[in-house]
Amino acid sequence: QVQLEESGGGLVQTGGSLRLSCAVSGSNYRINDMAWHRQAPGKQRELVAQVTMSGTTKYADSVKDRFTISRDNDKNTLSLQMNSLKPEDTAVYYCEADGWHYGMEVTAFRSWGQGTQVSVSS
Repeated sequence: QVQLEESGGGLVQTGGSLRLSCAVSGSNYRINDMAWHRQAPGKQRELVAQVTMSGTTKYADSVKDRFTISRDNDKNTLSLQMNSLKPEDTAVYYCEADGWHYGMEVTAFRSWGQGTQVSVSS
C-alpha cells in the first residue's frame, strides 16, 4: 500500500509564500506522475500542478508563474512552492500519485493524501 502525507499548509497574508511538501511511504512501488490538487469550499477539486517521472510539468492557468512543483525521485517527495498567494488560493491542497505496486501481482495504484489547509487572508 502506498501512502501520502502532506505538510506545510497554514495561514498567510495576500502576497505571501508557503511551501507544501508530500512524503510517500510504502514498499515495492514505482511512481509515475505526481500532482497537487485543491478544493475550495463549495467547489470541485481541481488540478493545480502536475509533474511526470521525467520532470515535465503542467500548471493550471490560475497559478502559472506563481507556483512551482518539484519532486525528488530518490526521496519520494513532492513539493509545491507557492508565491504571491491570493485569497482565491484558499483551499485544501491534496497530494496525488499514481504508479505501479509490485506485490503478488503488478497492479496500478492512485493514492491521495489527507490534505492540508491553505488560507490566504486579504
